[in-house]
Amino acid sequence: MNIDEVLATFVTESRELLQEMENALLACERSGADAESINSIFRAAHTIKGSAGMFALDHIVRFTHVLETCLDLVRGGRVALSAPLITLLLECCDHIIAQIDGCAAGETTDTPESVQRAAGLIDRLQCLSGIAPPVVAAKAATVVTPATAPAAQGEDRAVSDAWHISVRFSSDVLRNGMDPVAFIRYLATFGELVAVEVVTHGVPPVADFDPEVCYLGFEVALRTTASKERIEAAFDFVRDDCQLSILPPNSLIADFEALLRERREPHEKLGDILVACGSLTPRELGIALRMQAEWRSAGATSVALGEILVQNGVVQGPVVAAALESQQKSRALAKQLDSSTIRVETSKLDRLIDLIGELIVVGAGTQLGARRAQLADLTELASRLARLVEEVRDSALELRMVQIGGTFNRFQRVVREVSAQLGKQVALEISGAETEIDKTMVERLNDPLLHLVRNAIDHGIELPEVRTAAGKPPQGSLSLRARHESGSIIIEIGDDGRGIDRDRVRRKAIERGLITADASLRDAEILELLFAPGFSTAEAVTDLSGRGVGMDVVKRNIEQLRGTVELASEPGKGSTVRMRLPLTLAIIDAFLMRVGPACYVVPLDVVDECVELPATDVAEGADYLGLRGSVLPMMRLRERFSIGGPVPRRQNVVVIRWGARRVGLVVDALLGKLQAVIKPLPEVLSPLDGITGSTILGDGSVALILDIGALAVQAELQARAAPSNLQEYSR
Repeated sequence: MNIDEVLATFVTESRELLQEMENALLACERSGADAESINSIFRAAHTIKGSAGMFALDHIVRFTHVLETCLDLVRGGRVALSAPLITLLLECCDHIIAQIDGCAAGETTDTPESVQRAAGLIDRLQCLSGIAPPVVAAKAATVVTPATAPAAQGEDRAVSDAWHISVRFSSDVLRNGMDPVAFIRYLATFGELVAVEVVTHGVPPVADFDPEVCYLGFEVALRTTASKERIEAAFDFVRDDCQLSILPPNSLIADFEALLRERREPHEKLGDILVACGSLTPRELGIALRMQAEWRSAGATSVALGEILVQNGVVQGPVVAAALESQQKSRALAKQLDSSTIRVETSKLDRLIDLIGELIVVGAGTQLGARRAQLADLTELASRLARLVEEVRDSALELRMVQIGGTFNRFQRVVREVSAQLGKQVALEISGAETEIDKTMVERLNDPLLHLVRNAIDHGIELPEVRTAAGKPPQGSLSLRARHESGSIIIEIGDDGRGIDRDRVRRKAIERGLITADASLRDAEILELLFAPGFSTAEAVTDLSGRGVGMDVVKRNIEQLRGTVELASEPGKGSTVRMRLPLTLAIIDAFLMRVGPACYVVPLDVVDECVELPATDVAEGADYLGLRGSVLPMMRLRERFSIGGPVPRRQNVVVIRWGARRVGLVVDALLGKLQAVIKPLPEVLSPLDGITGSTILGDGSVALILDIGALAVQAELQARAAPSNLQEYSR
C-alpha cells in the first residue's frame, strides 16, 4: 500500500468519524448528553488528530488538539455540553471536514481563509470552555503518576524532569502503511521534545537491506504535562506493531535497568543513548549496569509485568487478572473485526458488476446455442452455468447494497439548522433506516432529498404560534421513511404542516401560462404542476426558496434513476412526497416480450400475470380490458411505438402493477424470464418517452427496457379519455 492509498484511507475514515461525531452531538442535543456519547465524540476527535499527525498534517493536528482539549473537559464533567457549545462543536466539525477535503485535493496546509476561520473557532472554544491558550513547551512542574511502587528512603532516582519513551517498531510497520517518524512528530504536540536518539544497531549490511523493512528504534525525552495515558494513546495505531516503554520524570534507576534488560540490546550502546537523551547521567547509568550484572549473576529471568506489579504491591492480583482478561478480549475482538470486514473501493465493485454483466450475456448466448444445437448434455450444462451466474450476480449486488439510514441521519443537521434559521421547531423522525439500496443510487439521492427536506420545513411546517393557534403542537414533525415494495424501494418525505393550497397553485399556474383559466384539472393534476420547470408559490425570494428551481430538478433526477415521484397533500394536515426507485441500476431479473420484430423488457417484480387478449378486443382496438370484474387500462405497444407489420391473430396482455396503478401491456408474444444487464441509452436516443434503457440478448440483439411508470400514467390518461365510464378502472 503506497502513501496515496493510505492517505485516501485516512480521508475516508476521517469523514466517517466526523459524521459519527455530528450524529452523537445531535443525539446529545435531542436526548441529553450521556457518558458513552461524549466518549465517542472525544474518541473521534482524538483519532483524527492522531492520524493527521502521522501524515504531518500539522494544521489539522493544531486545530483538533484544541477541540480535543475542550472535549476532554466535557468528558471530565468540568464543562457542560450546552446548546451553544454543541452549535460551536458542529461548526468545528464543518471546519475539519473542509480541512479533510483539502487533503483529498492535495493540499497539505491551510488557506489564509481557513487559518482565519480556525483562529475564530479556537477563540470561541477557549471562551466557552475556559481553555488556556496553547503553549509551545510546557515548562511548569509536571504532576505524574509513578510507574512503579513508591521508592524507599534513599533509593536512587534519575535526575530528569522529562518523560523517557523507548519504542521499537516491528519490521512490518512500513508495509502496514505506518510512518514511524510521524509518531515521534506527533509527540511534539504534547510538549517539548528534549532529545530524540535513533537506535540503528538493527540495520543490516547494504547487501541485506530491505527498503520495506523497519530496522529503527527511538529513545525520546519528552517534557510535558500530559499524562502517561495520553502519551500511550499516541501509539494506538501501532500498539501491536511496536514495543513501547514509558518512564515518568525522576524514575527509579531500577526502572532504567529493567529497560536495559528488556530491550536485549548491547547495553553499553543503549546506555549511551539514554545518557544522550538526558534521561540518565553517566553515574546513574553505572548504577543501572551494576544492578543488571547482579540480576544476571543471580540467574534471574524476565518476569511478566503483572507479576512485578503484584510483587511490588502496586496493584492487587485480582485487578491484574481482570485487566489481562479485558486485554485478551479486546485483542480477540480486534482480530475478529479485522477478519470479518474489509474496505473495498467502489470502482472495483463497479468493475466486478460490469464483468458479471458480460458473463450473463455470454451465458445467455451459450444457452441459446445449446438449444439450437439440440444437445441435451450441453443444454443441461448451460442451465447449470446460468444458475451459478445468477447466484454470483446476487452476491455481487449485495456487496453494493448499503443501509439508507446513514443518508437519512445526515439530515438531522439540515433540519436543525434550517428550522433555526426560519424560527421553527421541527423534529425529524426516521423509519426504515435498515432498508438497503444500491450505494450508487444513494449517492445520487442526496440532492433530491436535501431539496425536499428544506422545502418541507420552509413551505410545509408552520411557525410555532401558527401551529398553536390551529390546535397543533408547536413543534412540527418531519419524517423520512423507506421500505421495499414490489421489487422497488419507496422513500417518503412527509410533514404535518399546512398542506398545499391547490387554489394558490392553480392561480400561479394560470399566471405563468402553464394552464388556461377554464382548464378542468383533478387534484392530482394540480399537484403535478409543482414539478413544472420554474414553478414556485413563494411570495418572496429567500435563501431557501422562491427562485423556481427545485421540484422540477428533483423529478428529473429521480427519473434519471429510472424512478418516479408523486405528491400527496391534505390541507391543514400535511404533505407527502413519495419516490419509487429500483433497487439497483446494474442487473435485474426481467421479463422479455416481443412486438413485431422488436423485443422489450420489464422488471420481473412488477409483472402480476399474463393473460390472452380476447379476439374481440384484438379486432376493436379497445384501450381497456374487463378483468375479473375490474376495468384494466391497456397500452398497445404496437401503436405506442408505431411498429408496422401484420397484427397476429392472438395477442397477450402482460398485467403490470406500479404502485397503486395496474395496467396491461398488449404484446405479440411472451418470451419468458431473463437476466437483463441494464445499459444506458445512447445520448441521441435518451429523450425517448417510455424507454429507460436497453439490454443485450443472448443472440446479440438489443432489447429496450420499458419505463413502466411513464407507460402506466399514459395508459390511465388514455383510458380516462375513452367514451365509456371508467371511474373504477383499477382495483
